[in-house]
Amino acid sequence: MSLKPRRVDFKETWTNLLGTVEGVITCGQVKRATWNDRFSDVYALCVAFPEPLGDQLYNETKSFLEDHVSKLHMDVCESGEENVLAIYHRHWREYSKGSNYLNLLFGYLNTRLYKKTKKSDADRIYGTFTGSSEEFTGSSEDNVLEIGKLGLDIWKRLMITPLKDVLLKLLLKEIKKDRLGDSINQGVIQGVILSLVNVEQYKKKRPLQLYEELFEEVFLDETGSYYKQEANKLLDEFSCSEYMEKVSQRLDDENLRSRKFLHGSSYSKVTHKCQEVMVAAHLSFLHSECKIMVQKEIRHDLKNMYNLLHPIAGGLEVLIDHQQKHTKHLGLDAVSNLKGDNIPQQFVENILEIYTQQRELIQSVYSGDLKFIGALDRACTTVVNHRPSQRVPCKSPELLAKYCDTLLKKSSKGMSENEVDDKLTNSVTVFKYLDDKDIFQRFYARMLARRLIYAQSMSMDAEEAMINKLKQACGYEFTNKLHRMFTDISISRSDLQNKFSAFIKDEAIDLGISFSILVLQAGAWPIGQSNLPTFSMPQELEKSVNMFESFYNKSFSGRKLTWMHTFCSGELKLNYLKEPYFVTVGTFHMAILLTFNNSITCTFADIMESTRLPEPELVKQIQTLVDTKIIVTQDSSIVDEKSALMLNMGYINKRTKFKITTTVQKDTTQDVEHTHTAIDEDRKLYIQAVVVRTMKARKILKHNLLIQEVISQSKSRFSPSISMIKKCIESLIDKQYLERTPKSTDEYSYIA
Repeated sequence: MSLKPRRVDFKETWTNLLGTVEGVITCGQVKRATWNDRFSDVYALCVAFPEPLGDQLYNETKSFLEDHVSKLHMDVCESGEENVLAIYHRHWREYSKGSNYLNLLFGYLNTRLYKKTKKSDADRIYGTFTGSSEEFTGSSEDNVLEIGKLGLDIWKRLMITPLKDVLLKLLLKEIKKDRLGDSINQGVIQGVILSLVNVEQYKKKRPLQLYEELFEEVFLDETGSYYKQEANKLLDEFSCSEYMEKVSQRLDDENLRSRKFLHGSSYSKVTHKCQEVMVAAHLSFLHSECKIMVQKEIRHDLKNMYNLLHPIAGGLEVLIDHQQKHTKHLGLDAVSNLKGDNIPQQFVENILEIYTQQRELIQSVYSGDLKFIGALDRACTTVVNHRPSQRVPCKSPELLAKYCDTLLKKSSKGMSENEVDDKLTNSVTVFKYLDDKDIFQRFYARMLARRLIYAQSMSMDAEEAMINKLKQACGYEFTNKLHRMFTDISISRSDLQNKFSAFIKDEAIDLGISFSILVLQAGAWPIGQSNLPTFSMPQELEKSVNMFESFYNKSFSGRKLTWMHTFCSGELKLNYLKEPYFVTVGTFHMAILLTFNNSITCTFADIMESTRLPEPELVKQIQTLVDTKIIVTQDSSIVDEKSALMLNMGYINKRTKFKITTTVQKDTTQDVEHTHTAIDEDRKLYIQAVVVRTMKARKILKHNLLIQEVISQSKSRFSPSISMIKKCIESLIDKQYLERTPKSTDEYSYIA
């Protein structure tokens, strides 16, 4: 075939082409050779000499398609209302498929159309394009479309537009029959609806306009009306639980129906319309049932309630509020009126039990919704920080510290290290809800100090793992002192002890006793150095103490040692009984018992002169020994300054090795009060530091803004009271760190 332009007889060529066009548009059989010949004919007409005949070919094709669609329209109209959808669908399938093939056959004509109507970049920028469709079609009213698009446009104008009311009525009727459970032809209904989409699929702007305006808007209105009546009917006949079941089923059915018949863009719109009339319109009814369902924890109903309310704006707020109140009620019941010896364990494990139950409920019923997790966190925070009276400090930090202390002590029998680690991990969950984390830190540090000093820790690995958990929760600053305590113990028990032993060996000195020492940093350990009782070291210990001081002063210049006798202990062998006993006692008890080396009877005054202990402290120490029956009083069991004391020569104990616990190893009421007092002082210093740091950066700040900034920076450690912040600000004004600005009484400025 020659590609050169030549003279072409349009009438003869169109006659040959028309038969093939009819075969293609009706999806008839067209031989390959014929297809190729007709393709060549289209090309020949478009490049004909001396004048291209493309415009005539376009107009003739358009006229043919209009006549063809008009005949199909007549066929649909004459088929009877009950057959309209089926006949329409059959013709549409054939026509849409045929128009696609026809578009291929007229491919060269489409190319020529595109070149003639395409604006250049200069035309778009400067607006110099003056050509119009008249150059090609001779009509300014007609838009030049590719043949395939032209066929779809003709179908829309001559088939859909005249039939739109009939099609809409019949489609809605068939969909209603499907809702009622009647049998319908799904393929036909889907095909007719999607034809409204496909007929304008070539459009770049709003390709769904016909579908939305002709069908979707009316369908959504009809769907809303139908399910509004359905909802009212269900409310009259069923309970709330049954109503939610029915509505959920209706929503699932309509969602499936959308996917059977409609375009994807309609799925969410249909669901939203159903939710609007069946759920949002009856929120007050559903909300009224939430409280009972939450209190009784009816999981199936709660899950249905959540699924229905979740898509509705503001629908979950009432359910979330009831869930939070319920969790708070359960928690307060669980931690109130605890009795027995293991109150810390009851407190922590009861909270963890409630937390675990509610967390599992949120995961299974509310799909782990973050709003419900937030409600759980708020409820647990309220429970953990609950105090019966504002005058009474919150006990939770102390109880949690005691719980951890119980787990980490050697006395926690019956549990493996993995079980202890799991419990400690869970305890951090409770710790995160504490407002007063600084109180926990203070008590935990005191208890850790006792465990380390008296070697009561179950495992040093477990101790370090717990500190790392706290560091992850609150940062390095929170656990800095705890890490330093570990470092002191490690250095003392290995490096320092080995060096002292080497020193004794080099000096060829025999101490006469087994002597070990712990050197602790004063700033890291929660051990007060004030109000230490006077004490005269027993002669048996003086040599060891003096030698260690000599060794330490040689090794570390500029450091001062303060002996904390209240934390020291020693092991004595009781040789005066029928069988020997080994008893571990504190240094004060040791000094008292050693006075009986020379006589089995001593007066209170003799012991006081030997030990140099203050009378109240000595009474307390002797009373402990009397209570354990190692020594006895000659007059009464109550020790005073007139008491005469003697060894109990008939003392019997089931164990040959035992320990007498000193008072310093137990928390007294005074110790707890002292701890809280120290915490208040630390808080004041912390707040003052925050105020100074903030004012140094801001220079001038309003009172309320300063208060908010202090609360914001302090909340990771504790919740400061407004009154405490005000007192700290006044204190800083007195110290001339701040001053009130002359212009305003509620504004402060920083004094450099």
